[in-house]
Amino acid sequence: MNDGVYHVSFPGLGINDIEVNRVAVSVGGFSIYWYGILIAIGFLLALFYAMKSLKRYGIKQEPFIDCVLAGLVCGVIGARLYYVIFSWDKYKDNILDIFMIHNGGLAIYGGIIGGLGAACVMAKIVKVNIPAMLDIGGTGFLIGQGLGRWGNFINQEAFGTETDLPWRMVSENTNNVGVHPCFFYESVWCILGFFVLLFLSHKWRKFDGQMFLLYIIWYGFERMIVEGLRTDSLMTPFLGLRVSQILSGILVIAGTVLLILGLKRAKKTAVPVTGEADAVKNEAEEDGNAEKTDEKTSDKKEPAEEENAEGDNSKSES
Repeated sequence: MNDGVYHVSFPGLGINDIEVNRVAVSVGGFSIYWYGILIAIGFLLALFYAMKSLKRYGIKQEPFIDCVLAGLVCGVIGARLYYVIFSWDKYKDNILDIFMIHNGGLAIYGGIIGGLGAACVMAKIVKVNIPAMLDIGGTGFLIGQGLGRWGNFINQEAFGTETDLPWRMVSENTNNVGVHPCFFYESVWCILGFFVLLFLSHKWRKFDGQMFLLYIIWYGFERMIVEGLRTDSLMTPFLGLRVSQILSGILVIAGTVLLILGLKRAKKTAVPVTGEADAVKNEAEEDGNAEKTDEKTSDKKEPAEEENAEGDNSKSES
């Protein structure tokens, strides 16, 4: 491997010799990589979206932050463990390398599983509506994933098989042959998915958990296809199949079935989703308070009106 500097071209698009450096900042022997910076920015953007959405989903800020922190820590651990488990041959003779996370080796599905698992446990403890929290998390994940994939571009990894398509990518790491820029496919799909889910969350949210199911269907469908193009896929030990393709297929099928069942149930019960139900409750309470205020006002007015009537009568008598 070279010093982390690559010269990337998209010859079919007339874009040549883009120099990318894996290292953003290096001080002494310590380096900060663009991959980590992009992941961090993606996380912050997803968190910003989540904080703006809490009220609409009927979730309070402080317990939600507890869930985020738990999910963040366990998400990183899960991403690393997932990668290590399915790349065990690389680590079985060098166990300490498992902790060298700065050298790369994180799997997005492991991060999602670990992060969501920990967040759900914390949500149970701090009494947060888990399906509603997952709705926010799933939509927010698409922001982080869409931006984070550009870290793969800078690292010149996660690309696909050889191709002659106009948008083929060429660099030292592709052996100077044109390959599928899989990072770009997934980035565009995730960012598009964020706006699709954002729109549907305002116009077509029928039950808590619906947006999360749409997320796993949307992302799983794309990953199932694009993973088949990649040359660095994690493989199952015995079947020789791509792990992410199998998992993606399961998620798409399970998500579709649960979405259909959820929509049917929502149609029968006609119960407002979290957030909307709270809005209806608050509106009813406001109407009730307004009625009480009107009653008190009318009660105060009646004696005054009686006194005025008595005064008018005495004047007429005099």
